[in-house]
Amino acid sequence: MRALLGLSVLLLAAPITHAADVEAGKAKVAAVCAACHGAAGVSVSESIPNLAAQRAGYIEAQLKAFKDGSRKAPIMNAIAAQLGPDDVANVAAYFASLAGAAPGIRSDLLPHIAKTRATFPDAYKATFTRYTTVDLAGPKQVRHFYANPVALKAAREGRDLPDGSVLLGEIYSAKLGPDKNPVTGPDGRFVPDQIVGYAVMAREAGWGKEIPEMLRNSDWNYAVFTAARQPRPGVNQAECFACHKPLDKTSFAFTMKQLAAAK
Repeated sequence: MRALLGLSVLLLAAPITHAADVEAGKAKVAAVCAACHGAAGVSVSESIPNLAAQRAGYIEAQLKAFKDGSRKAPIMNAIAAQLGPDDVANVAAYFASLAGAAPGIRSDLLPHIAKTRATFPDAYKATFTRYTTVDLAGPKQVRHFYANPVALKAAREGRDLPDGSVLLGEIYSAKLGPDKNPVTGPDGRFVPDQIVGYAVMAREAGWGKEIPEMLRNSDWNYAVFTAARQPRPGVNQAECFACHKPLDKTSFAFTMKQLAAAK
């Protein structure tokens, strides 16, 4: 009897599962998840896991952890936050229904999401305002941020950044000491060493119309450039969209506070 009572308690405590709709999951994956994990669960890069043939229960558990924040990953936290219980069950069921990926196979980037309209502003040194510097301990980098006059004016006036706004980040490696840690200057900041690339975010009317709502950052587009100011190959704009998505209250910019305070 005691064993039966224990079983009853376990059954009552078990979470209520949602009946999965594989076709609905397939549609959600095609619209959003495929940008990184591939329409058939085969990811677009080595750094992103394949989900084809993964157990549905495992995928559901991970999506719920991303959604409630108990598992930290900015991109997935932003995406999972927008999924309802049915979405989670459906996406998990769809990926679980697929055949496993063959070794070494990768999906192509989704052209309408990966393609960017943002270009390199060659005259930024003469026409933009440098408004803040950020030290990044993880990648051992220093980033100088610049804004064009359109963005600067709007931020100073307390407005959202409008069409025509461009923000640019110069990405430097930090100078390292003998212990391989970043050297700090008299101001306590990392000392920049060599330019390693640039990041640009820009917006114009209609630039977001092809981007699914779960990824769309209004009409912003993002681009990464090499030290030679050439587009860096293999950049997946979907990751930029997902990372900036939670910042809709600050024009999708991580440095909006510093921009508004710029002199």
